[in-house]
Amino acid sequence: MGDVLSTHLDDARRQHIAEKTGKILTEFLRFYEDQYGVALFNSMRHEIEGTGAPQSQLLWRKVPLDERIIFSGNLFQYQEDNKKWRNRFSLVPHNYGLVLYENKVAYERQVPPRAVINSAGYKILTSVDQYLELVSNSLPGITSKLGSTPILKCPTQFPLILWHPSARHYYFCMMTEAEQDKWQAVLQDCIRHCNNGIPEASKVEGPAFTDAIRMYRQSKELYGTWEMLCGNEVQILSNLVMEELGPELKAELAPRLKGKPQERQRQWIQISDAVYRMVYEQAKARFEAVLAKLQLAQPAMEATIRTDMDQIITSKEHLASKIRAFILPKAEVCVRNHVQPYIPSILEALMVPTSQGFTEVRDVFFKEVTDMNLNIINEGGADKLGEYMEKLSQLAYHPLKMQSCYEKMEPLRLDGLQQRFDVSSTSVFKQRAQIHMREQMDNAVYTFESLLYQELGKGPSREELCKATQRILERVLKKYDYDSSSVRKRFFREALLQITIPFLLKKLAPTCKSELPRFQELIFEDFARFILVENTYEEVVLQTVMKDILQAVKEAAVQRKHNLYRDSMVMHNSDPNLHLLAEGAPIDWSEEYSGSGGDGGSPGAPEAATFSEKRRRAKQVVSVVQDEEAGLPFEASSELLSPASPDSVTELRGLLARELQEENPLPAGPLLNGAPSSESPQHVAASEASSPPASPLWQLPPGKAADLEPPKPSDQETGEQVSSPGDRPPIHTTTEDSAGVQTEF
Repeated sequence: MGDVLSTHLDDARRQHIAEKTGKILTEFLRFYEDQYGVALFNSMRHEIEGTGAPQSQLLWRKVPLDERIIFSGNLFQYQEDNKKWRNRFSLVPHNYGLVLYENKVAYERQVPPRAVINSAGYKILTSVDQYLELVSNSLPGITSKLGSTPILKCPTQFPLILWHPSARHYYFCMMTEAEQDKWQAVLQDCIRHCNNGIPEASKVEGPAFTDAIRMYRQSKELYGTWEMLCGNEVQILSNLVMEELGPELKAELAPRLKGKPQERQRQWIQISDAVYRMVYEQAKARFEAVLAKLQLAQPAMEATIRTDMDQIITSKEHLASKIRAFILPKAEVCVRNHVQPYIPSILEALMVPTSQGFTEVRDVFFKEVTDMNLNIINEGGADKLGEYMEKLSQLAYHPLKMQSCYEKMEPLRLDGLQQRFDVSSTSVFKQRAQIHMREQMDNAVYTFESLLYQELGKGPSREELCKATQRILERVLKKYDYDSSSVRKRFFREALLQITIPFLLKKLAPTCKSELPRFQELIFEDFARFILVENTYEEVVLQTVMKDILQAVKEAAVQRKHNLYRDSMVMHNSDPNLHLLAEGAPIDWSEEYSGSGGDGGSPGAPEAATFSEKRRRAKQVVSVVQDEEAGLPFEASSELLSPASPDSVTELRGLLARELQEENPLPAGPLLNGAPSSESPQHVAASEASSPPASPLWQLPPGKAADLEPPKPSDQETGEQVSSPGDRPPIHTTTEDSAGVQTEF
């Protein structure tokens, strides 16, 4: 590998790459600085004016579920340095960085991991043929001869390959199809989370960055969605540079690669990865420097905005009126002829899989709470409550149980419309809807937790607890129905705008864009940092199509399509005190409602033993997936559970009443027979096939979180280097010598 990099990436070419990267970054960062002031003004204006968005009925978790291991197990990884497959102990912590250890013992001894992979921008491939096709397409004209040795051989029939257009590839394989399906769901969850790398809480930096990306690409005549808008700012910026730099290097270096076709393909992957790392480091330094400068200037800009808010708004509205008068006739004709006829088709294509996914979220939540309720009845009331609620609290982060929800988005297609509106891929819409599903599931679970915890303060009996659980479930489902309708309608509006606005801008550009500079004189110099002609022009274009989009979504709601609520249906203060529950400390179910109980321990046990036990538990591997896989001992039959049906509540009450009658016969009431015990054979088989045995869910002992915190993923695509907490040495996956030779160790 060293010879390849030293031959094709000598000092002169590295200097050329650095200069080219610097030029692209300089041009982009000029857009970013312009957009920063606009985003700051918009954020402050929004704070003052607010919006009329419907209030959420569900609570949301203010303190995330930290210190949890999402998944753990063994898989085989291909080592590129010695071309051998090695068994690795792997886990996914709450930050969704895939961590690879030499073995389980190394993890328990806190030995630094061999790799920490940030999967933003990656795709999961489940066959070597898929991978070889992508590799062949990356170097046109280089194809392996029939029967020749491929670039990669997998020892089993169940590979999982992480592929990236520029960065290093990762090769894994499993022993069974069940393991492959499991890891695929887990890794897809990692990608989904890491792709969503710009925090939504960022009200200035985030919008400024995404708008700058869009403006920069439009300046290059690149409209439409962009598949590599994934990861954090530096990752996205690296992808932006590689989009322009990659083809140039490929054209220059591909003819110079030597060897058999598969060897040349391997060389190009190494070169592309090395260039990506160089670009990443340069982009990181430049972006952080500009961001620090802007943040330093932000207080002065805020003072100006507060002082002149009314004048800035007036100036912007005057500019918008002039631009509107100029482009409105052309824009309306374009909307009427090229956009309006296709809005219903696009909306229907979005609504069907999205609504099915949200319905599945509702069904999964309903079934999990129902199974928990049945098991509480059959297994001793509140003694088991802590164990079951600890598992339920993490339902939204359970890759396998949420997989049935996420899969509903996979059929999303915009057949015939995708090319017309220059939508390169529907993956951006799929992942966004899936993130909304996870958020709504977590909101429903957290609301249920909070209400049940409040009810437990009354000291209910087993019968009362059962009835209260069902009553709370009904309350939460009503709130979920309302919130999911609001979230879906917002998602549909945003997706329609994301599809149609770039198309309109491209259509109008030949006749309108050249005329925009003349409107610059309408902006006062003092307000030029907060009002841009290009942004105001886009807002005017958006307004021309927005009324058609709003009307289409409204009609779908009026027709009760896909369980969308009408805008007139507003749940005002249905639970005025509910949001007060979210102000309390997070609920620790395992501690407060543990089945072992505080009085059941040995009275002579020393205090040190308790701390030692906590340390032992903290070192254990915790896997939400493996803990849940065996299934609960009592699960309600799927035929009895149809939460979408209005009769399901009545049926469930009857079912729970029958269980109560078996345990506690009451003198009155039509209580019937109980439900049979069942255990899913698929879950049992999956549990037996999974790698290390599961451990109970845990939280770290107070004061020990720093020592045992899982490594955070590097924000590089390849997870080069990660700073370890505490006194641990830094975590490396590769080293680079003076010749640029990268070697995994």
